[in-house]
Amino acid sequence: MKDYIVRATAGNTQIRAFAAVTTNLVEEARVHHQTSPVATAALGRLLTGGVMMGSMMKNDTDMLTIQIKCSGDIEGLTVTADSQGNVKGYVFNPDVMLPPKNGKLDVGGALGIGVLSVIKDIGLKEPYVGQTILVSGEIAEDLTYYFANSEQVPSSVGLGVLMGKDNTVACAGGFIIQMMPFAKEETISQIEENLKNITSVTDHLKKGETPEQILEILLGNLGLEITSTMPAKFYCNCSKERVEKAVISVGKKEIQDMIDDGQDIEVKCHFCNTAYKYSVEELKDILKRCKR
Repeated sequence: MKDYIVRATAGNTQIRAFAAVTTNLVEEARVHHQTSPVATAALGRLLTGGVMMGSMMKNDTDMLTIQIKCSGDIEGLTVTADSQGNVKGYVFNPDVMLPPKNGKLDVGGALGIGVLSVIKDIGLKEPYVGQTILVSGEIAEDLTYYFANSEQVPSSVGLGVLMGKDNTVACAGGFIIQMMPFAKEETISQIEENLKNITSVTDHLKKGETPEQILEILLGNLGLEITSTMPAKFYCNCSKERVEKAVISVGKKEIQDMIDDGQDIEVKCHFCNTAYKYSVEELKDILKRCKR
């Protein structure tokens, strides 16, 4: 199944909903970063949440960043998404290993206590920043809490990443259900009842069910209306020229020290782990363009 996001409404627009299958993009992130199973699960959940939240934005130039800073061994995660289904991200410690908890990967244990920040750059002078504590470290619950407390939008978020026996991603995906301010009490009660029919996102994906079918389970008896679908993919827009800006930012003295060492340097993009090499001659050119 190709990765894609479904957008929908229900209950005569009392509800807006998003669902996605993200197996391929989570596997691509795993390959790029060589993440351990628990790090793959954590990053995969945040990538899935991020790509759906990115699709909520209106303009082509809008960007969304989700950052988690935490006390657990994973140390933190960063995910960036645009409004067209492109997402990228990384974990601070991709090698984190923890024993399973209740037979499942212990994502909450890997994160520990911490803070979740959502930064939306929608073309205003200053980006919007919303911040909440991690309530469980399981990411879906943390995003549910973020929506309720920072954006005052009652929501239900489900996210899942299932690892195969060979430690590749077997399936990944998620959903976000949101109540509009005028949602009626009986509509909310019906959704709460319907949520009991979802065992876990990965259980449904493993059976071959699509995002549309998951939304049907959640909202089918509330007049589900699919409004659009869009492809989703792991995409990093880094290039040698863009990474060069990071080299320039270290300052003239440090660049001169690198030149004096007489060795080529290698700089890796955080988001996709691609390595870019700069020769001593290239460093000399960069130094000429360096303002400080």
